[in-house]
Amino acid sequence: MGEWLLLAMAPVFLGFVGWEAWHWHRRGAAHYSLRDTLSNAALALMHQAADAVTWLVVIGLFWWVYQYRLFDLPTTWWTIALLFVAQDFFYYFFHRAHHRVRWMWASHVVHHSSERLNLSTAFRQSLTYPVSGMWVFWLPLAFLGFSPPHIVVVVAINLGFQFFVHTQAVGKLGWLEKVFNTPSHHRVHHARNAKYIDRNYAGVLIVWDKLFGSFTEEDPAVPCEYGIVKPVHTHNPITLTFHEWRDMLRDAARPQSLRSRLGQLFGPPERAHAQAPDPPRSY
Repeated sequence: MGEWLLLAMAPVFLGFVGWEAWHWHRRGAAHYSLRDTLSNAALALMHQAADAVTWLVVIGLFWWVYQYRLFDLPTTWWTIALLFVAQDFFYYFFHRAHHRVRWMWASHVVHHSSERLNLSTAFRQSLTYPVSGMWVFWLPLAFLGFSPPHIVVVVAINLGFQFFVHTQAVGKLGWLEKVFNTPSHHRVHHARNAKYIDRNYAGVLIVWDKLFGSFTEEDPAVPCEYGIVKPVHTHNPITLTFHEWRDMLRDAARPQSLRSRLGQLFGPPERAHAQAPDPPRSY
């Protein structure tokens, strides 16, 4: 159901992409390129297909966990609102983990690999999220007593909201900046500047970053530089999807101790690279 919701929103998303591309073209700003946008679209289609198959496979596990739920929650406006907040809370930890654990970063790096930031960047997703374990972070919601179909829909709504924060066309939004993830906050998240890297993991509510110490404000004196620290100079969706998996498995296969092998797979990306005999590759 969640995948269908996002597909139903596709004309809206594409309409905004078209408007933003026209907006920047009129101003002579090179925030879009055809190859980058087509690559983003291809990655989105690959991701959606993998995500749909994954939900078909794992939804049974969610129902199994739901049997042992802590609470019997009715379907009311307040339980849906509570689910929305709870899912956003777990999204924060999903997102943070996918920056700090290399096995998970191997999927998430795809989203950060473009050196442009525009609305089409929101489409830039990896088909390997099911392997890196994205769905695991929503299982506690079923254990708490939220219905699996409702979980799927709320996950989709959360991701749909995040489409609109991938833009440079919107400045700061006043008091909304204090509570919600905004384009300003998310520009920081996509920046590779030392001041900004690995900050602002929020999905919808920025309060989680402020609560857990990962919040950084966008500084006009430090313009955002987008992409990853070691750029991947390709628009090939296959290379973009698998380049970090290839490098990670190669690094883990080198002659070394078991602890070092595990560090390559599950340590922070920059520390895992530093353990390799090759020159460090920091993201």
